[in-house]
Amino acid sequence: MYKCCIFDLDGTLINSIYALNRTINLTLERMGYGPVDEAHTKVFVGDGYEKFVERALVYSGDLDLERLERALAVYREVFRENCLYRIEAYDGMRELLEYLKGRGIKIAVLTNKAHAQAVKNIEMVYGAGYFDLITGEHEGLKRKPDPAGALYTARTLDARREECLYFGDTNTDMRTGIAAGMDTVGVTWGFRDRAELEAFKPKYLVDHPSQVIDILEGLLKNPKM
Repeated sequence: MYKCCIFDLDGTLINSIYALNRTINLTLERMGYGPVDEAHTKVFVGDGYEKFVERALVYSGDLDLERLERALAVYREVFRENCLYRIEAYDGMRELLEYLKGRGIKIAVLTNKAHAQAVKNIEMVYGAGYFDLITGEHEGLKRKPDPAGALYTARTLDARREECLYFGDTNTDMRTGIAAGMDTVGVTWGFRDRAELEAFKPKYLVDHPSQVIDILEGLLKNPKM
């Protein structure tokens, strides 16, 4: 049975598409560019804010990224003001987390979002102290898809890698969980489509958090599944 569940943040635990789309569009507006729609925003995110801004600039016509440093500075300023805009938990996620807590399974967050902003997001939606560990981007820890953060989380929560489930909604997350040697769960309610997740052959592919409860209940009844 699993002892620890590690969750990606944006697109997995929290629907933050409105905040991300608002932030990138305000950034682009200040740089003199037009807006990016939500569909493109979902494709651009997932690898840290620098890559997000970089992809948006290229899309907007700055192919040589001549204005990248300025855009990054603007984004950081705008994001501090808008990171909580319309963020919310995905349907069924609170019930899943309560189930895990009730079973004594540790719950953790691992994200490429800056650590301070990740904590703000989690505390806004789920409350302070709800998760056993939150790990966002910070100096000294390689960002996903490097498995360092997932393995750090497992060690901190006293779980072996084979005792962990890693959840995410993008190819970055699938690569992270697989590289960490953890059973990986692709979630289809986030920012990318089913085909992107299926390509990595995760252990489980789920369309709603309630399916995770069904999986775990099945394992309790038949540990050899």
